[in-house]
Amino acid sequence: MPEERHDPGAAALGGRLRRLSDRIDREAKTLYEAYDTPFEQRWLPTFNALRGGDALSVQDLADRLGVSHVSVSVTRTALEKAGLIQSAPDGKDGRRRVLTLTDQGKALSQQLAPLFDALNEAAIALNAEAGDAIATLARLEAALDRESLSQRVTAILQAGETEKDQD
Repeated sequence: MPEERHDPGAAALGGRLRRLSDRIDREAKTLYEAYDTPFEQRWLPTFNALRGGDALSVQDLADRLGVSHVSVSVTRTALEKAGLIQSAPDGKDGRRRVLTLTDQGKALSQQLAPLFDALNEAAIALNAEAGDAIATLARLEAALDRESLSQRVTAILQAGETEKDQD
């Protein structure tokens, strides 16, 4: 029987999202270990973007994945250390460096392709079972783009101060 959880509501949204992310990462790690491969789930978006063979800069990857430049840089460092990607000067702009899979990265991509496909199928099924959680997350991101959490909290606090002043 699953452990009963206290639901603190929307105030714990960030914590719940982190918990889900950590759970997915732990479960994926178990799968990668079954393939006897030291691969981390957090590398997957960057690694997957490079699997197509395109040479992409850190900024290109950040834009494509919708994450920060810093996030991709951290992942790039880990993937380079693991010997899965390499960087080289951009042939169009020597000031930039582009990333590609190494031969080891390409071999791992082929080895893990069935697992990546199965992970994707499982994610599609989970998303459907959860009532299209991806669409809900997209709406949450759009709402935060319209007005950040800090802006919302500041407005609530200011409204509370105004009410106090009027009493």
